[in-house]
Amino acid sequence: MAPVSTAGRLLVATPPLVDPNFDRAVVYVVDHDHAGAVGVILNRPDDATLPEALDRWTQLLAEPTVLFRGGPVAPEALLALGLARDGTDQEQLIVGRVRSVDLSSDPTLLTAELRGLRVFSGYSGWGPGQLDGEIASGAWIVADANDNDLVDPTPDTLWRRVLARQTGRLAWLASVPDDLSAN
Repeated sequence: MAPVSTAGRLLVATPPLVDPNFDRAVVYVVDHDHAGAVGVILNRPDDATLPEALDRWTQLLAEPTVLFRGGPVAPEALLALGLARDGTDQEQLIVGRVRSVDLSSDPTLLTAELRGLRVFSGYSGWGPGQLDGEIASGAWIVADANDNDLVDPTPDTLWRRVLARQTGRLAWLASVPDDLSAN
């Protein structure tokens, strides 16, 4: 049976997720098919600024203008996603207004097309069937993404806010304390 694709949606870690890389993470899924899945963690800003070679992209970065830790896989690799303005070429889009951005291109050519940009070091990856199994076991809540989640200016509170906008009992998880023993 083919997996139900979560591309363009959010994976919200259920508390407490044992893997510290994903504890209270919000992952934007870039691709998900029979071969596996790839995404980036939206709420892990790093203290690091962009490498000097990418200074030319600074004016397109959304606040906070730092590098984000996209996940534990290939942390030396950089991946950029942007929030496209209305009217952008549909072929460039992943889902909604989120698009990939080639960091070797000229940023001045994209200024009119992008409302914001995030650069991630590394990514989150799953092998064939792995993410589907994790979702089935309850490790992740699959939620619809708002286009602005990608460039949210307060990523540290994104996990709670994404849960709070869900319906029913899922919204209750937004108030789960960080330390479950304090409950």
